[in-house]
Amino acid sequence: MLPIGAIFLVLLLIGAPVALTIGIAGFYFFVSSPVMPLSIGVQKIASVSQSFPLLAVPFFVFAGHLMNESGITDRLFKFAHVSVGWMAGGLAQVSIIMSTLMGGVSGSAVADAAMEARVLGPQMINQGYSKGYSAAVIALSSLITATIPPSIGLILYGFVGGVSIGRLFLAGIVPGILMMIFLMVTAYLVAKKRNYVVKDAKKPTFRELMSTMWVAKWALLFPVLLLAALRGGVFTPSEVGAFAVVYAFLIGFFAHKELTIERIKHAIELTISDIGLIMLIILMSGMLGFAIIFMQVPQSIAGSLLTGLSDPLAIVATILAMLFFAGLFVESTVLVLLLTPIFVPIIKQIGFDPVHFGILMMTIVTFGSMTPPVGVAMYTVCSLLNCKIESYVKEAIPFFIAIGVLVAVLLFLPEVVLFLPNLVFG
Repeated sequence: MLPIGAIFLVLLLIGAPVALTIGIAGFYFFVSSPVMPLSIGVQKIASVSQSFPLLAVPFFVFAGHLMNESGITDRLFKFAHVSVGWMAGGLAQVSIIMSTLMGGVSGSAVADAAMEARVLGPQMINQGYSKGYSAAVIALSSLITATIPPSIGLILYGFVGGVSIGRLFLAGIVPGILMMIFLMVTAYLVAKKRNYVVKDAKKPTFRELMSTMWVAKWALLFPVLLLAALRGGVFTPSEVGAFAVVYAFLIGFFAHKELTIERIKHAIELTISDIGLIMLIILMSGMLGFAIIFMQVPQSIAGSLLTGLSDPLAIVATILAMLFFAGLFVESTVLVLLLTPIFVPIIKQIGFDPVHFGILMMTIVTFGSMTPPVGVAMYTVCSLLNCKIESYVKEAIPFFIAIGVLVAVLLFLPEVVLFLPNLVFG
């Protein structure tokens, strides 16, 4: 495993594309192995592409872009602004609410962060919010999309780990809402201290709140329909993705009447770019993932953990610490694809629920996108707002602490995560 790991790290450190890094490391295993022909590696790449559940990824990516082009995002923004814009740190609260609502549309933390940085970032700075605070709120609120369905990460975790995607979707709802509350309280406390208060702000009347909710009804209804279809057995996760695309077309054409041929073309262009990147990483990881399993890396790590530790919570906490460290340097999609086959067998062996672990894992590895040194969401937001990384990190510390506390709550209180999936699926 050492030569493969060394090749992977060296390529990653010199800035090679992630898919190329994974592919070369996996290719080296088959070239150097005396017992494993290269043709098996090619077969592993091809076999990964033949998965029916994996169709959920391109479908949900396309649906997310279509919904952005059909006016759903604008309506969600107006609803969020009326709901919480009057509070201390009003626009920061809007950002957090938007991430919660958009999690059920985009399924991507980086996409959500980039969208909000363009829409909310300039407004926050113009109203006197510091660039560091604005960037920190926008980047870290996008972490909510890690668990709110339809999270792309949860789909990949379920696909690779053989875990029910329907249960994962339901398990992610309560942690996502708790993440929203923790971040909103933190943003409120900091804003109150900094006097980030909207002058002459008034609470919305019930009529105003209901009016904006009605305008955004089709966007708010989508996650409900998604979960109801999964629970009712009407659709598989892949079929729900296809339903989401059809839903986006219907809303864009007939309800909002904003979806045009040009906008569809734009959505397709963005989708092709996103899917190409994601699928190339997934295909290459099939070869490297086989090498990891063939060399019995999961068994070796399990032996080390189970020898030194006996308490399941201590083992999971150790794994989460390893994932956090890895997430500082490696993109979350890569970690899910490469490490899920390693850790899920260990989790099952110690009697820890893989659905519970999936929510914790996705939260931790996605968190790496918001932290130095290679956080993708962090760099995206800071570049769009022209914010220095050191200013971002300083302002993000209270939010880092809030997220750490939440992860501890989710780890030690499994009922918080498993309540909904156990209630619905038994």
